[in-house]
Amino acid sequence: MKRLYLIRHAKSSWKDDSLKDHERPLNQRGLRDAPFMGNLLKEKNVKPDVIISSYATRALRTAKIIAEAVGYPEGDIHVKKEVYLAGFPTLINISKHLSDEHDVAFLFGHNPDFTIFANTYSEEYIPNVPTCGIVEIEFNIKSWSEIGPDNGRVASFEFPKKYQ
Repeated sequence: MKRLYLIRHAKSSWKDDSLKDHERPLNQRGLRDAPFMGNLLKEKNVKPDVIISSYATRALRTAKIIAEAVGYPEGDIHVKKEVYLAGFPTLINISKHLSDEHDVAFLFGHNPDFTIFANTYSEEYIPNVPTCGIVEIEFNIKSWSEIGPDNGRVASFEFPKKYQ
């Protein structure tokens, strides 16, 4: 059994027009929601074996905040530029190439690709994975290379507004 957590970056700031999209930082809501969601994962005793993040500032900052909450070393976060604006096929490819020694993986990134990914495995339509939303997909496989629509299912879907 393998578990993949798709974690969309927390809410980002649009205040500085001079920043490129991938440079945008988290705003106040994002800085509030990311620790909250990290603590939610900690309370559920979720511990990742590996964390992969987009290189976008908002995604990597979210990854670092949640990693701290669940006790994952910040220095062990794998930053992959290709996660930024990846497209669903690229996200599947990244997931299929995870090391089989890892059973639980966190992937931090962006929409619309995370919503498409989630809906590929969800029995119910998810209209949008909101900022700092977490979709847990459970795969009935032994190797990540076996990922497919026939062996995965959405096990949980959490997001900050569900608790506010």
